[in-house]
Parts: sequence; structure tokens; C-alpha cells
Amino acid sequence: MTDKITLILADDHAMVRKGLIAFLATAPDIAVMAAATCGVEAVSAAMRHAPDIVLLDLFMPDQPAAETVRQIRQVSPRSQIIIVTSHEGEEHVAPMTQAGAISYLLKDTTPEDLVRAVRRAAVGESTLSPRIAKAMMTMVTRKRGGKEGAAPLHGDLTDREMEVLQCIAGGLSNMDIAMRLTISEKTVKSHVSNILGKLYLTDRTQAAVYAWREGIVKE
Repeated sequence: MTDKITLILADDHAMVRKGLIAFLATAPDIAVMAAATCGVEAVSAAMRHAPDIVLLDLFMPDQPAAETVRQIRQVSPRSQIIIVTSHEGEEHVAPMTQAGAISYLLKDTTPEDLVRAVRRAAVGESTLSPRIAKAMMTMVTRKRGGKEGAAPLHGDLTDREMEVLQCIAGGLSNMDIAMRLTISEKTVKSHVSNILGKLYLTDRTQAAVYAWREGIVKE
């Protein structure tokens, strides 16, 4: 089982939990280690199992999801957190990404796309449902406020790094970027690391938001 992606899921609706467990059990490379009914249980399960992935419902009966995300990141730093919810408002998205969630999916996401998101998160790549991506674009555009001042940080990026940043903002995986730019996946990973370092960012989601905010990519 050590070669499988380990996962715990947390949702306060029994039918949702059972449905997710049943579907994920059909993926040969994913192992569901535990299921939680609230945020506190999710944190406890993360501490006990240190899974690769935590699937977390946005609204739990005991505490805000952002707090649950922060606690999971503390007790199991290796765990990547995917928010799965029916709520797409921008006011819900930003706190989750700021707390440390890597991906944000709507509950109408197809089972196949959910599995792809799990696999991408396992290698540190984020996934946003298209409507969530649009909400974030709207948010950062409104908050941009036309501020003028110092030269943007991306002025230090090379032409190739700018291309990779645009691909990240477009939701492409490292493999997709490698194919599009005709370079190796190892080279893509090196470019991504350089981009995050130069922009003082910690993950690909923040890099995508930066690209939208600075007008590097258009809707």
C-alpha cells in the first residue's frame, strides 16, 4: 500500500462520505485511510495517518474550515488539502488558499476530475474548478485598484519562466507544460521553483493568482 496515494476525507453528510469512499476505492492508486464527520475528527485523523491528501468539506458543524486547514497543516505538513464544496463564492475561496489548501473543487466535479485532482495534489499541483478560477480572477481584478509604484516582481522572470507562469495560470500540469513547451518535466519543475522564489510565493495557486492580478494572462 506504500506506493498508493493515501487519503482521508471529511464531510458531515453520511451519504457523501459513503459515495466518495465507494468511488475512490475503484482507483487502484488511491487508498482511503479514514473518514471524518467534523473538523476536529479530520485533524485527529490527519495526525494519526499523515496522509498524502485530505478531502475536506467547506462547512463543518464544529469549526471554520480555514481553521481545520491550518490545524491539519500543523499536525501533518506533508498532507495536501483539497476543498470539496457546493459553494463557489469568492469570499469562501481566498481564506482556504491562504490557510494552505492546494485545490478547490465544486461538488459537481466529475468523479474522473476528482481523481485527477487527487493525483495532481499528490505531486504538489493545484486544481481549481473553472467557476472557482473565474471567481478568483474577479476578486483579484477588483482588488488590484490600479496601483502604481515599484516595478512588478515578474520583471525578473526570464522569457521561458513567463511562459511557464502563463501555463500555470491556465491550469496546466507539469506534464502538460513540458509537452506544450517541448521541454522535460524536470526542467519545468526547475522553472516553477525559480518562479515561486522570484515572486516570493509558496505554491502554484498563489502563482496563478499573481498572474491574473498582474494581467499576465487574460480571461
